[in-house]
Amino acid sequence: MTNPKVAIVWRGDRATRDQATPSNNRMAAIFAALAEADIDAEPAVYDETFGDEVRAQLLKADGVLVWVNPLDGGKTRAALDAMLREVADTNVWVSAHPDVILKMGTKEVLVRTKAMGWGTDSHRYGSAVEFWNAFPSRLAETCPRVLKRLRGNGGQGVWKVEQVSPSAGPDAPIRVLEARTGSVQQEMPLGAFMAHCEAYFAEGGAIIDQPYQDRLPDGMIRCYMAGDRAAGFGHQLIKALIPPPPEGPDAPEAQPGPRIMDPPTAPQFALLRHKMETEWTPQMMRLLDISPSELPIIWDADFLYGPRDANGNDTYVLCEINVSSVFAVPDEAPAAIAHLVRCRFDGSHKA
Repeated sequence: MTNPKVAIVWRGDRATRDQATPSNNRMAAIFAALAEADIDAEPAVYDETFGDEVRAQLLKADGVLVWVNPLDGGKTRAALDAMLREVADTNVWVSAHPDVILKMGTKEVLVRTKAMGWGTDSHRYGSAVEFWNAFPSRLAETCPRVLKRLRGNGGQGVWKVEQVSPSAGPDAPIRVLEARTGSVQQEMPLGAFMAHCEAYFAEGGAIIDQPYQDRLPDGMIRCYMAGDRAAGFGHQLIKALIPPPPEGPDAPEAQPGPRIMDPPTAPQFALLRHKMETEWTPQMMRLLDISPSELPIIWDADFLYGPRDANGNDTYVLCEINVSSVFAVPDEAPAAIAHLVRCRFDGSHKA
C-alpha cells in the first residue's frame, strides 16, 4: 500500500500557491511530522480565483486538512465549504468537515452546551426582531453583556456592552467596546448600537449573548485538542474587551501579552485537562451529535476564568471553540496531528 496522500489547505494568493513547499510556510512542522508518519503531504493554497484548480487537486488526495479563517480580508468560507462538501462526498476525508464546523466551531455552541460545566447564561438571537425584543431587558438585568456574531475571528463582531444609566429604552446611553485590535470604547444610544448589529443577521447569521466575565484580566486559557485528547495549552493576558488606557489602543500597556505555551502535562492545567478529556468533550459530542471519527484532528477551546468555587479553586467558562484555523499550535501538536492522521488511514485508507 502506498503512503496516503494528504493536501493541506490554507488561504493565499497565486504567488503563494505557486511557490509553496512543505518547508517554506507556517505549517512546516506539521508537514515534517506527517512525513515522519509516512504520509505524503502537499500544500494546497486556496483562493476563490483559482478554486477549480484547488478542487481538482483535492479530488486526487486521500485526505484534506484545512486551515482557513471564517472571515479574512472581507472573504468568507462560503465557496470553500461548498467545495469541501463536494470533495468529501467522493470519499475523500476532510478535517474539519464544514458540517462539523457548523456544529462546534461557531458561537452557537455556547448556547447549545450552556447546561454543561463550562456554560453560562447564554442566549441566541436569530433575527433582528428577537434581538430588539429581548436584549434591552436582559442588559438591564445583567450588565455588562458580551455579544458575539455567529461566525468570525480576530474579535470581529464581539462587543462588550454596558449601561451608563438604568434606562433600557432605545435612547438609553450605553458604552460599547469591540474585541478587535485597536478598538476604543464608545458611548452611544442603545438603539443606534442595536441597529448597527442588525447586519450580523444577514445570510442566516445570528447573535450570541453571554454575561461578561469579571476575571477577564486574568487571561484566557486555550486548550488545544487533538481529537479527544489535550495536545497542549496556551495562556495569554488578552486585552480584548478591556478599555485601553488614556494613551490609546496603541500604547504598550494596551497590547496583549505573549501566549505562553505549555505541554498537555502542565500541572497548573491538570484539572482543565481532566474535565476536557473525561467530561466536557464527551458531553459536547453527545449534545452536538458528533461521532469520534468526525471530531476534528486539531481544535481548541478558549476559556476564561469563572468565579472561584467555595474552596477558592478556579472554574472555567467557555469563550469559544476554534475549528476552522487553529494556529499557532503547541510544540507537541504536530506529532499528535500526524498520529491521528496515521491512525485514520490505517483504518480507512483509500486503496
